[in-house]
Amino acid sequence: MNRKYEALIVLDTKGKEETVDSLVSTISKDMEKSGLKLEQIDNMGKRKFPFNPRHVEAGHFINIQFTGAPAALDSLRSKLKLNENVYQQYYLKRSA
Repeated sequence: MNRKYEALIVLDTKGKEETVDSLVSTISKDMEKSGLKLEQIDNMGKRKFPFNPRHVEAGHFINIQFTGAPAALDSLRSKLKLNENVYQQYYLKRSA
């Protein structure tokens, strides 16, 4: 059964040569390979953290709305955990 989800992904671009757009396209391709259907991608821009966890001062916040099966979301979560450009990821199940 497909459900609607919303993801907030924080990218760490400090010292990276890739642009934010190329990182977002890589993540969106990973999502589609996992079997998720993307609905909307919003780049919320770079924001500073109130404190410096793990010596990172700021991150690019990306909001993605998508639909898919819970098993596909678990697969994506584990795949993005290994991506060094993804600093943090949060997922929320949206109501229909």
